[in-house]
Amino acid sequence: MIKKISRNTLRKIRHKRIRKKIKGTPERPRCSIFKSNKHIYLQVIDDTKGITLTYANSLEKDIREKKLKFKQLVEEVVNRLVSRCKDKNIKKLVFDRSGYKYHGNVKKVADILRKNGLEL
Repeated sequence: MIKKISRNTLRKIRHKRIRKKIKGTPERPRCSIFKSNKHIYLQVIDDTKGITLTYANSLEKDIREKKLKFKQLVEEVVNRLVSRCKDKNIKKLVFDRSGYKYHGNVKKVADILRKNGLEL
């Protein structure tokens, strides 16, 4: 009997392989993404200290109350993260796609980050 490996397990394997090469520093923290079918979570992490500098997700009360479609939800969360990064004077990021393919909403996150003035 052949055991089928789930899509999420394969994503986690890719994520480990990516994380070997990507490190967040105080000058250039890592922007990590996690998405489920309903929600998206973004966080900016300094790996040298092991702390989250700022974050944004679709579970925040005022975002949830808007009842947006997922693509609009992604834009709202990324714009909120950009404003929080600017408040903390973060201008450069390392983009960690967390094992997801670089297309669709993951690409949209990176494009909006670049469009709003953050350097990836």
